[in-house]
Amino acid sequence: MPLYKTITVNDGTKVLIWKVEESESQLSEGVVLTPHCQKRMMGMKSELHRRGFLSIRHLLAVEGYVDHDLFYDDAGKPHLTDGKFISITHSHEFTGIIISDTREVGIDIEMQRDKILRIANKYTPLEEYKTVANSEALIRKLTIVWGAKESLYKIYAQHGLSFLHHIDITDFSLSDSETTGTILYKGKTSHYDIIFLEFEGYTCVYAIKN
Repeated sequence: MPLYKTITVNDGTKVLIWKVEESESQLSEGVVLTPHCQKRMMGMKSELHRRGFLSIRHLLAVEGYVDHDLFYDDAGKPHLTDGKFISITHSHEFTGIIISDTREVGIDIEMQRDKILRIANKYTPLEEYKTVANSEALIRKLTIVWGAKESLYKIYAQHGLSFLHHIDITDFSLSDSETTGTILYKGKTSHYDIIFLEFEGYTCVYAIKN
């Protein structure tokens, strides 16, 4: 069972990351999906997406949950029936969840790719990165910023929220492991703690609402 990493953030918050190495049939063993989730998975053309989807159910099982304990609201945000907060992510061969007893949370895993350089101006002011040493460092930093904004977007879950105009990530060094973020939308301001880590060419970012 490739449970890749478990992070105890605090007494009530935990991150679990899975490396998807099994076949789809192996991952299907012992997993009973709700009709809604079964339909979602059958609509996935990519086998890797289906394997990632199933691996999330194994991460849930580590924390004592089954698929029937998970439901989605109209915005597509996942919730747990016991009232705890959850966020879910999958990127190629890694998937992850964050669960918190009392605080809203978001998580994102991204593969580090130079594609990020082409789309960065759509989600962050590029003039903020003039001092970054080289293209590799820039890719790493921009991937963290994207993951942070994606995590905050998952928490807020409001249509119309703009990565570029409404979500701000406090500047940080690559040698750091955390920063903060702010959402200013429709006159309301909310603040978040952001933690990031890198492994095997991937970046994981998770956010916790203050």
